[in-house]
Amino acid sequence: MIDLHYSATPNGQKIAIMLEEIGASWRVIPYDIFDGDQLSEGFGRINPNHKLPAIVDQYPAGGGAPIAVFESGAILQYLAERSGRFLPASGAARAATLSWLTWQVAGLGPMGGQASHFLRYAPAGQDYAIRRYTKELERLLTVLERRLAKSAYVAGNDYTIADMAIWPGRASAFVMGMGLDEWPATHAWFERIRERPAVARVLTRDDLKPPAKYVGRHQTLNEREWSNMFGDANHAAVKGD
Repeated sequence: MIDLHYSATPNGQKIAIMLEEIGASWRVIPYDIFDGDQLSEGFGRINPNHKLPAIVDQYPAGGGAPIAVFESGAILQYLAERSGRFLPASGAARAATLSWLTWQVAGLGPMGGQASHFLRYAPAGQDYAIRRYTKELERLLTVLERRLAKSAYVAGNDYTIADMAIWPGRASAFVMGMGLDEWPATHAWFERIRERPAVARVLTRDDLKPPAKYVGRHQTLNEREWSNMFGDANHAAVKGD
């Protein structure tokens, strides 16, 4: 049994897809990030960074105590190595998979997140920040488009954890008002993955769907929600206050 500590974000969705793809026995432990569920002392023992998702492998391969893993890229690699699936064992294919996985967690994900933040949550007057991160998101999507114009999947001919990492990030582009029409190879890749049975199961599970306040182009947070997401409560959790 693997516990998925989950919020309905692209990062959470990556892990749900992987767990379905490998046929793991798993359960969802939902968190309301606006309400500050992730800031608890108990969750801090699973992830000292107090961010979602995280997993706890209750029965690790080879036995021993439960293993907690945080950061979505690390979780995907852990599950791939545990299951022996979706990550080549060696050579150029493994290097390509890990390169594109790292590209997502270090580039596409954070830049899309920053673009989304300044558009959705920040006070008015953030035009420079919105332009800055939108342009960078567009650049990264162009990198992805050029790759997928040459390759069926991002790391080559086979579907891997790199595709799982990148696929849910379409949400950031849509929030920014970007469709996929101007990126035809990416659009075709996106639709091909959406038809996978494991992905379809994740998309239709009620316990994995985002509530209304997680979606939409603009969001207004009350003082407590802002503190939990970006302010004093968010910082206090890592200090143990």
